[in-house]
Amino acid sequence: MLNAVIRFSLQHRLLVVAVAMLVLGYGGWELFQLPIDVFPDLNRPRVTVMTEAPGMAPEEVEALITFPLETAINGATGVEAVRSSSGVGVSVIRVEFDWGTDVYVNRQIVAEKLSMVADRLPEGVKPQLAPISSVMGQIMIIGLWSEGNKTDPMEVRTLADWVIRQRLQTINGVSQVFTMGGGRKQFQVLINPASLLSFGVSLDEIESALRESNINVTGGYLDDQGPNEYLVRALGRVRSVEDLRSLVVKIRGGRPVLLGQVARVVEGPEVKRGDSTAWRKQPDGRFTGGPAVVLTVNKQPGADTRRLTEQIMDALGELKPSLPQDIRVAPELYQQKKFIDLAINNVETAL
Repeated sequence: MLNAVIRFSLQHRLLVVAVAMLVLGYGGWELFQLPIDVFPDLNRPRVTVMTEAPGMAPEEVEALITFPLETAINGATGVEAVRSSSGVGVSVIRVEFDWGTDVYVNRQIVAEKLSMVADRLPEGVKPQLAPISSVMGQIMIIGLWSEGNKTDPMEVRTLADWVIRQRLQTINGVSQVFTMGGGRKQFQVLINPASLLSFGVSLDEIESALRESNINVTGGYLDDQGPNEYLVRALGRVRSVEDLRSLVVKIRGGRPVLLGQVARVVEGPEVKRGDSTAWRKQPDGRFTGGPAVVLTVNKQPGADTRRLTEQIMDALGELKPSLPQDIRVAPELYQQKKFIDLAINNVETAL
């Protein structure tokens, strides 16, 4: 057999050289397409279940939410370990499966178990599956702030939530983007107790009016307009503070009582439970810390960290012209790509 291979190679030299060059070229191309990473995926396939229960103490969350969910999930097919934590108004359960299992099949198994226990949870509590991510998946931290504080922190947070975060989540390979810092914008209704007594309005009536008025409803369509059909809609979604102020809370003595008469309606930041700071380089070369909005980017398992980082940098470059002039975006606060590049450079130096 070996003699035949050698004889064939000697008789067809050009063919063997051509095939060898083709294989060498294909191997070189594949070499440069391989993802390069220095942080291995250390965790088994994992499914994270997050449940919010506003107003509940950790003891109530553990007894009414975490324990029933854990009991149901523990008996699921292929589950290796279940770990949970209960905090103020939130329950987090991490379900680990055996190595080599399909994470999408695992999520389906957990979702089926959650549907079986849903009727035993408190009213309004709905468990949700967190996006697929990895323990070592935190690849970038981006800082966002206003130079000279020209833009309000609440507006900076709004830009981070509804402009930058939404754009980054469209990139293939990004699992989730967490936002912290600034002020999360709210329409706040600050009740005046004296006005409530004066107009005979209760808090339940205000809550009911706010809940029932912030909806759009349909009235069917008009079909007698020739070849066209016109939709009939009643638009009731709140778009501004003025919409809330003119909301009718109650009819008293034949006259409407508006929300603006019994409460002060303003735009304000959500009560903070944490904040963030970013280091900034000053013109004299010093680094100083200051309040900022921080976005943490997590990647999906198996994504190429270096290539994904480059795509994120390109997306931030596209967004920069549309942001206010005083907004500074600092994607260099932390990049896992730098550790990978440094590791490659160390290998090249050693070789």
